Amino acid sequence: MTTLIDTERQSLIDLSNEARRRAYVPYSHYQVGAALRTKSGRIFTGCNIENAAYPQTMCAERVAIFKAVSEGEMEFDVLAVVTPNGGTPCGGCRQVLAEFGLETVVLVADGDGRLVLETTVGELLPGAFTPASLPRP
Repeated sequence: MTTLIDTERQSLIDLSNEARRRAYVPYSHYQVGAALRTKSGRIFTGCNIENAAYPQTMCAERVAIFKAVSEGEMEFDVLAVVTPNGGTPCGGCRQVLAEFGLETVVLVADGDGRLVLETTVGELLPGAFTPASLPRP
């Protein structure tokens, strides 16, 4: 597991909180921001984006992940997520994170930027279905 120093944690939380302010949430009013650091050191942020057709809504975590992948980054180090009340990533986001490694550190903070949980994807999604779960042809 990645070892983080306090300033790294807070920097990622602050970036997540900044991204959260750009969330498009006219229905739930539940702003979420994420900051994903890749193993190469690049950081990608995301915010949740709602849609009147609710299933088309996209979570902040997946926005950050998809931005990273679209830029050629697929090895993740740490993901920080900020919600108003310190809520954890949804099941869909946990599954998408599991695709890229169970050892990714996940920091969860509240809207005041206070860390409420530090864990890993594997701890958030025990028994994860990963690429290794699929049979090889």
